[in-house]
Amino acid sequence: MHAFTPGRRAFLLGAAALPFMAREAAAAEVRVMTSGGLTAAYRALIPAYEKASGNTLHTEQGASMGAAPDAIPQRLARGEPADVLLLAADGLEALVARGLAQPGSRVDIARSLIGMAVRSGEPKPDISTVDSFRQALLAAKSIAYSASASGVYIENEMFRRLGIHEQVMPKARRIYSERVGSVVARGEAEIGFQQVSELLPIQGIDFVGTIPEGMQKATIFCAGLATGAREPEAGRALIRFLASAEAAPVLRRTGLEPIAGG
Repeated sequence: MHAFTPGRRAFLLGAAALPFMAREAAAAEVRVMTSGGLTAAYRALIPAYEKASGNTLHTEQGASMGAAPDAIPQRLARGEPADVLLLAADGLEALVARGLAQPGSRVDIARSLIGMAVRSGEPKPDISTVDSFRQALLAAKSIAYSASASGVYIENEMFRRLGIHEQVMPKARRIYSERVGSVVARGEAEIGFQQVSELLPIQGIDFVGTIPEGMQKATIFCAGLATGAREPEAGRALIRFLASAEAAPVLRRTGLEPIAGG
């Protein structure tokens, strides 16, 4: 749970609160769909936004892309209501192309790197160089990775760039509708990969570190408005808040690199 003291909360609201205060007399319910990368920071910031704006947030979670029933594209395609979408930039652009998100509404919030984890207490492989990283993957008995942006990159590009796609794919699996860290914590995979911000909150795992720079792929997480947004102005206010300098410390604390409010 967030650790806001009264003084810290007052600081956090600061200038970011001002645009919201006029909304208190006409409070709105803002429907948000968020992917895992921004979830920890977003949930920590909910109380500050709701207090400053008088609005309430109704939140659903799902992957930025993919065919899982709870993935954001699938939810929107079924007609589930949404005002604000928080997801990987590639995912939002795909939604715009399908007419499910509003063109020109994108605001970049944070940059996220791919990290690796093992079950708590297990040895941490050396992944400090590309060569040692390759050896760690070859030596692992089982590998888990996200069904969303980072996992698509890992399966389709990273394994091939390392020259080990054929060797590791038989022991690797994509994880749907669940955090990769939870699978690793149960001992169902020896090593797991996901955005750092999605690994850090999971109990029962040890964070090994980010994958080597030569194999790293940063993901931009952004916000946008759904095409059928019923509360577009309140949604824009939420997006401004998430991109503000006041929200940036919370983004950093949850493993993200702020962009707009950096």
